[in-house]
Amino acid sequence: MGSVSWWNDGKRVGKSCLLLQFTDKRFQPVHDLTIGVEFGARMITIDNKPIKLQIWDTAGQESFRSITRSYYRGAAGALLVYDITRRETFNHLASWLEDARQHANANMTIMLIGNKSDLSHRRAVSIEEGQQFAKEHGLIFMEASAKTAQNVEEAFINTAATIYKKIQDGVFDVSNESYGIKIGYGGIQGPAGGRDGSSSQAGGCCN
Repeated sequence: MGSVSWWNDGKRVGKSCLLLQFTDKRFQPVHDLTIGVEFGARMITIDNKPIKLQIWDTAGQESFRSITRSYYRGAAGALLVYDITRRETFNHLASWLEDARQHANANMTIMLIGNKSDLSHRRAVSIEEGQQFAKEHGLIFMEASAKTAQNVEEAFINTAATIYKKIQDGVFDVSNESYGIKIGYGGIQGPAGGRDGSSSQAGGCCN
């Protein structure tokens, strides 16, 4: 059994709703802004092995960026989220990606999520644009809907499976917990391999 840590980032794009749908199988249409960082966890199975995913949902506001950077270093993977109905959220991706790559491990797996696919009639960003951005930056890409649960399970599990393959290929040094990976069951890992049993509960960002 092992645990994998990652962060989930965006700016009022439904990232907290994606996490809630994945961990609790429910959709909460009204959320406050995420203040600081929230925590979620869920057990999954990959290659017949139980894996605990530990997910930090970080605030998307500029004022919290310095706080969220500390969580980049302790993550094996990331979900970079934009709202397909709001082009400005897509336009901000390059800045968030640059921040992640500057402060995170070079081998971190990043999944690009175009959220709110249930609102395709209000689409402002095409699927092709999302695919092209992902291709240019070496990201995995998927559109999803936190409301209908479409592709939510797949997004998290595909990201975890990619991380697991990197572990199998020896890309990650699993003896170094700063990579966000821990072999064997234990308590909750904090950022950069620290242990932290608490989390800041503040809500999410679905509009």
